[in-house]
Amino acid sequence: MKTAIKTLSLASFLFCLCSFDLPKGWHAAGSKPNSYEMGIDKGKGREGNNCAIIQSKDKKIKGFGTLMQTSSPVKYSGKRVKMSGWIKTENVKGWVGMWFRVDKGNRSIAFDNMGTRPIKGTTEWKQYEIILDVAEEADMLAYGVLLGGTGKVWFDDIQFDIVDATTTTTDKMKLEPSNLKFEE
Repeated sequence: MKTAIKTLSLASFLFCLCSFDLPKGWHAAGSKPNSYEMGIDKGKGREGNNCAIIQSKDKKIKGFGTLMQTSSPVKYSGKRVKMSGWIKTENVKGWVGMWFRVDKGNRSIAFDNMGTRPIKGTTEWKQYEIILDVAEEADMLAYGVLLGGTGKVWFDDIQFDIVDATTTTTDKMKLEPSNLKFEE
């Protein structure tokens, strides 16, 4: 009986270290944001500090939740920008991706959500990068981490850096239409 009480007390203590209050400056979005708990996991960061967490509440989810921010592109206007961040996952059935979008008006002019290189299953902390060109006419940057399906994702140390033009972008938007006669 004492072992069960100790286990329950430890589980309650560990559960309390995770706050599902949204981190300051971040907000929840996605196609199914209410199917996820999003917040701060205290002491679970890559270097022992806090990190953000998204975890599924439902057993099956057709859709995704994201913890995201938007900001002005002024600092990066006309530059090539690398967004990097550290991500760790647990039991992801679906996929996880860091994402970065450059907008002008109501349309995206550059975008990468790691859809072609998804993170799945259980992984340890690993750094990921997205590299996009921020056009001079851009009026908003949007970015975050998404969880599609079920599982948990932790992320930490998101950073933006200007890189030179020799660094290849990660968005796969084509410069012009291709294979329009379906011969390839």
